[in-house]
Amino acid sequence: MSQPQMIFVNLPVKDLDATRAFWEKLGYSFNPQFSDETAASLVISDTIFAMLLTEEKFKQFATKPVADAAKTTEVMVALSADSRAKVDEIVDGALAAGAIEPRPAIDMGFMYGRAFEDLDHHVWEYVWMDPAAIQG
Repeated sequence: MSQPQMIFVNLPVKDLDATRAFWEKLGYSFNPQFSDETAASLVISDTIFAMLLTEEKFKQFATKPVADAAKTTEVMVALSADSRAKVDEIVDGALAAGAIEPRPAIDMGFMYGRAFEDLDHHVWEYVWMDPAAIQG
């Protein structure tokens, strides 16, 4: 039997301690097996992880210069949420923890999403979609 496919998003961070504290305020945890003073393995779900690496550690794997996410969009990580209320809870919590909201919410009725930029300006989007609309 094959394992479910997993995703590991690797992102550079300027202050690993501040980044860990930010995500912990949102209720997330870290896998200590893959975390140390240069990396924090953020557990998003059973199959989704973000490897938050100090810029020096990140540079060991990158073949190009590290993007300045405050000036350019390097990535937009989109995650599903169970409800509109959960989208608001997560994004409002992120804003309270120091994130910024780069754009207004997108509300299409059957789909609702909001985004925030974390402490390093990585864009995280949380989206709810009405299950009835998904099924057709």
